[in-house]
Amino acid sequence: MKNNFVSVACILLATLPLAFAHAQTDDKAVTLHGQGLHGYIGFESTMPPNKADYAAGVGFYSAVWPLIDRPLSNFQIGLASTWIMPDNSDNKTTPLAPKGTYARDHWPERAPTYGAVFQTVEGGVGYWAGNQFRYGPPKFSMNATPQCYDYEVGSPGWGFFRSGDPLPDDRLGVAQLSNRILIPPDGLPFAGNPMGEFFGYTYMALPLTAAVPGNPEKGIAPTGDQSWTCFVSAENFNGPLGYYIPETWSKVGQLFDYSFIFGRGLDSRGGDANGGAIEINTVPRFDATDSKGVTYSKIPKLQFPVDTQGRSLLVQDVTFYSKAALYDRVEQWREGGQACESRFDQQNAWHAKLTTRSPRYDLAGQRITDVELRCDTKVFDDMTWGLTWPSESESGLAKFPQFFRHEGERRVAVEASEVPPETGLLASEFANAKQSRSYSAPIEGAWKTPGPTTEPQTANLVDGSTVTYVWYRFVDQPSFQQYQYSAAKKQKLQAMAEQIHTHWTIDREYMPPPGHGKKVSLDAALLVTPPKGKEIGYVPIVIGQTMVR
Repeated sequence: MKNNFVSVACILLATLPLAFAHAQTDDKAVTLHGQGLHGYIGFESTMPPNKADYAAGVGFYSAVWPLIDRPLSNFQIGLASTWIMPDNSDNKTTPLAPKGTYARDHWPERAPTYGAVFQTVEGGVGYWAGNQFRYGPPKFSMNATPQCYDYEVGSPGWGFFRSGDPLPDDRLGVAQLSNRILIPPDGLPFAGNPMGEFFGYTYMALPLTAAVPGNPEKGIAPTGDQSWTCFVSAENFNGPLGYYIPETWSKVGQLFDYSFIFGRGLDSRGGDANGGAIEINTVPRFDATDSKGVTYSKIPKLQFPVDTQGRSLLVQDVTFYSKAALYDRVEQWREGGQACESRFDQQNAWHAKLTTRSPRYDLAGQRITDVELRCDTKVFDDMTWGLTWPSESESGLAKFPQFFRHEGERRVAVEASEVPPETGLLASEFANAKQSRSYSAPIEGAWKTPGPTTEPQTANLVDGSTVTYVWYRFVDQPSFQQYQYSAAKKQKLQAMAEQIHTHWTIDREYMPPPGHGKKVSLDAALLVTPPKGKEIGYVPIVIGQTMVR
């Protein structure tokens, strides 16, 4: 695992107002702070000797469960996920981030190449501080940073929960591909109360459009043919959700007149992802000092599903794919060949063995110790990763340490029974999350021309929100309108989408089933049926999400 990653969350949180003053505590000795817990609980994946040959896709199954027992304010932890970056390992010295981008101007420690903060796909299952509709379990979101962390792309219309307004027309990056599921801006919720069931997802580079040579001598960036497509595997939905339009990655070089990065984005380069982690980013804490002058801290209760063997199985079946697994067959299909089999060819896949090590946790920059005495990371049967606990916990949930004693520069994990009652920490409660805004896309610009083909429809989701959506012809959806595609290119792309809608249905197999456990279900309200006459070649685009109750 690459511990030098900076997630999109780091930038997001710098812009969010703190709500710590609303914490529920009546004891004046108890103070509320940020930086309650930080760290990465991670794993690494073994790679084949010919790593570059298996850079066309990466996927796995990740456990889904309620990490916290109620929605909390100023709380952000991503459950087990990975980061995909373009493979620029041939570049050792030249900056990939142009001057004027956020990464180049604010993170000199990333020099000389800025490779880890150039472009990333880092979507997954988790809790984000910017989520507006909290309901208990986590959500899934397609999140990416195409331009050196200047902005983020998270759905066909919106970024990473920053704003209720959609992204500007020229920053839209995800094309909705499925005609059977909604992609809300606040993320996809799960059905019921999952307790460790698995959600599978794979990002595959597919040639849905041909490469464009551009004109580097005139500063016009070339664009590769890689459409990184998000496939998911759930109990009630299988198949592609959407994909990142290739120009999303290539246009940064042209925008900043920086030809060195032509051909170095995810539209052209293989994807580099050699591990993953639970990213603990934003956790509040209480501090209090007893009569002896000893300070203690409290963080929210974090819970993990545990089986009868004292294990939390969190990730399994990490797999890397070569172009022969799907890409090559899709290219033949695009050029008039027979419809492509939906299954990822496992003969052209690298089934990774996993390794791990004890995590390092920090509280306000100070190292936490003794957590490994209560839980530690472990790899089971080479292809499954998670945590081990010293004893089975009640109700199938194990509890992460919640209290810490300050000992010089160390923060030592302790039991609740070791915290003096006089501190008031035991009774102090963290503030509940509150919904503060809705998402709404004005039907103008790319949303209006060519525009939708239906009147708005609504769906009520399990997270308490109402989603409003309309149906667009596939190539007429807003994300494409910033590009001057020829009529022939539009026709060919529309035909490809129609073929996918016809042959890649939601009841087919794409990813193999998980090796352990059951698959989780997505919220059934996300699943939609195309209107009569629009069964093929049209997609549902969300234009709003508001609180219904």
